Amino acid sequence: MTHHFAVIDLGSNSARMTIWSIDQEVVKPVKRLKEMVRLSEDMGTSRTLQPAAMDRTLKALQGFKAELDKYDDISLKAVATAAVRQAKNQKTFLKRVKNEAGLTISVIPGTREAEYDFLGVVNTLPIQNALIMDTGGASTELVLVQNRKLQHLVSIPFGSVNLSERFLSPDVISAAEYFSLSTFIHQTFNSVWWLRRAQNLPIVALGGSNRTLAKIERRKEKLADFEAIHGYRMPTQQANNIFKEILSSDLATREAIPGLAKYRADIIVGGLVPVISMIRYLDSDRLTFSQFGLREGALYDHLNSRAVAQREH
Repeated sequence: MTHHFAVIDLGSNSARMTIWSIDQEVVKPVKRLKEMVRLSEDMGTSRTLQPAAMDRTLKALQGFKAELDKYDDISLKAVATAAVRQAKNQKTFLKRVKNEAGLTISVIPGTREAEYDFLGVVNTLPIQNALIMDTGGASTELVLVQNRKLQHLVSIPFGSVNLSERFLSPDVISAAEYFSLSTFIHQTFNSVWWLRRAQNLPIVALGGSNRTLAKIERRKEKLADFEAIHGYRMPTQQANNIFKEILSSDLATREAIPGLAKYRADIIVGGLVPVISMIRYLDSDRLTFSQFGLREGALYDHLNSRAVAQREH
C-alpha cells in the first residue's frame, strides 16, 4: 500500500514543499517545490508581517495546495518557522492561510526546528561529532552532535534577512557595517555556554545561504551537477576565499557570481557572516554541506512514529 507524505516548510525567506511516496520500506521523493517568498521582509522592530510579503506567501501556498490536491492518499505536515514565530500578527496571517489556501500550518519552536535538522542530517550523513548549523532567513539553529547523539541545541533569532536589514547596506558593504555585524554575532556565540564544546569539530552547514558556498565552489570546479551538494566537503580556507570575494563585491557583481542565486544577492553577506564567524570561533577545519534538514527530519519523525504504531498493534 503506497501512501504519500508531504512537508511544507514555511521559512522567513523561502517556502518549500517535498512530497514522498512511502511503500512499506521504500521512500522516494516525488515532488519538490520551492518559492522565494521573503516573508520576513521589513518586519523590523515591530515584528509585523507586511501585506506584500503575506500576499506573495499566500500565492505560493495556494500553488502548493493545488499540487497536494492531486494526491488522494496524502498526509501533510505543514510548519512555519522564525518569521511567523516572531510575528505579532501571526494569528491573522495563519487565518488567511487557512481561508485563502486551505492549509493549516502549525508554528514550531526553534528547538523543534533544530531537532528536525538533526534527524535530517544524522539519517543521511555519516557524521560522528559535529556542529550542525542551519542559517535561515530569520533564525539560526545550532546542534551539538557527539557520537551521533544530540547533546545540545539552541535557536538564535537571527538570519540572512533580519541581519542584512539591521546591519548592512544592500549594495556596497562598508568595513564599519561588517565589523558591527561580526561583533554582534561573536557576542551572541559567547552567550551559548556549550558552544566551546564544539571546538575544532567540523560544521555541518544547512540553509540556503550556507549552501550557496558549495554551489559557487562546485561551479568553479565546473562540476556538472553543481546543485548536488549533499555530503560535499570544503576546507575552511576555500569558504573564506569565497566569502571574501562576495564581501568585496557590490550588488551587481554579486548577482553575476555563478552559483549565487540572483534573488539572494542582497542578503548573502548577512546570511554567510554567521557560518564564517563560526568557523573562526570553533577553529573548524572544514564544512560539510547537507541538503537535508527540517523537511527530511519531519519525514524521519513520521516514519519513526509509524514504525512505533505498527509495533504496538
